[in-house]
Amino acid sequence: MPENIKEGDIIEVITNSETIKGTMMPSSDKLVLKLDNGYNIGIDRKKIKKINLLKKLEKKEKSVSKIKDNKNLKNILILHTGGTLASRVDYKTGGVSAKFEPEELIDMFPELKDIVNIKSKLLFNIFSENMDFSHYKKIAHEIYNNANKVDGIILTHGTDTLHYTASALAFMLEDLHIPVILVGAQRSSDRGSSDAFLNLLCASKFIAQTDFAGVAICMHNSSSDDLCSILPACKTRKMHTSRRDAFKAVNANVIAKINRNGEISELTKLHEKQGKLKLKDKFEEKVGILKFYPNINKKQIDSFKGYKGLILEGTGLGHITTDKNIMNSLKSLIKSGTIVIMTSQCIFGSVNLNVYSTGRELLKLGVISGDDMITETAYIKLAWLLGNYKKNEVKELITKNLRNEISERNIYEEKFLEQDE
Repeated sequence: MPENIKEGDIIEVITNSETIKGTMMPSSDKLVLKLDNGYNIGIDRKKIKKINLLKKLEKKEKSVSKIKDNKNLKNILILHTGGTLASRVDYKTGGVSAKFEPEELIDMFPELKDIVNIKSKLLFNIFSENMDFSHYKKIAHEIYNNANKVDGIILTHGTDTLHYTASALAFMLEDLHIPVILVGAQRSSDRGSSDAFLNLLCASKFIAQTDFAGVAICMHNSSSDDLCSILPACKTRKMHTSRRDAFKAVNANVIAKINRNGEISELTKLHEKQGKLKLKDKFEEKVGILKFYPNINKKQIDSFKGYKGLILEGTGLGHITTDKNIMNSLKSLIKSGTIVIMTSQCIFGSVNLNVYSTGRELLKLGVISGDDMITETAYIKLAWLLGNYKKNEVKELITKNLRNEISERNIYEEKFLEQDE
């Protein structure tokens, strides 16, 4: 990177295959540009051949005043893992920065100072697709170390893998006695259509006004900028690439809905605070996901030999082809010690391996039903169980509802019909 190029400069990046123009954003392992359409793009530094400075803009920061805690308000810690929610471009000055200090956040979102007292810490600043088990551990340890010091924690996170992290934290932090709310933004805070402010505001108000304990997600309830949903950590997935209401609860109800005025509706029974907080932070690395598709071959199954666990995403009720070669490969995989869990390609509904002969044959081979677990949650749960429990315990616990990842009652048909209203 040329020394004369700084954040906020408009640059031209020439790679092996294309030329990209944009405003330079805070970057880490990849060079991040904000394009004219408002979206950010990450460019592999190894593929960059040349960078040209197009326009040098002076970076000007507004001065912010120190804030004093209000003893009548709850104290929350905001942990940052990415810059989308807290970063913005000042198009008049060209200044680009990620705001992580409490005073800077209050300067961006002044309403927060009347809702909660804020502490803030940057854990790392990466794209969410670069998250792995080591990042989950760092986040969980930070929460564990601060859980008795604050009334709640907000975790800012990129949206693409936010639901993986939410379920990972839910499993790792057993008997969590404070709220941990994951907040993301589909559109960065410098854009007029940004969802960053409302998501952060509603998460703060939910913590301030309820006794919720556990891990949850706070994102827009609809494409309108009116209220947010508090979503269950292990029953939520990203359902749209770009809409502000991309996150939806699957086979489950929302925990609550909350608007910008702090009015709460549809509040379900809150988690009961039980024992002392325990941190179980180990994950088994050799766990994979295989989606069944027509014309799959035995090599796909055989490639997971040596893995401790496999999530097999089947069709409908949890089926795959009955081709003899495929079934023999699956049988061999299970005999070698791999625990295989069946989930469904369908978003709503539950696996049931007892209805058709195909399912019953899979049961005989040793495939375990994932019930109505989301595939991503099943993957995180299996990796976590294998990291913390013995194999015989894993086979038992994978079928148990540990963190509300398996529905206690079947409500999926009701929820599915609501999508058409």
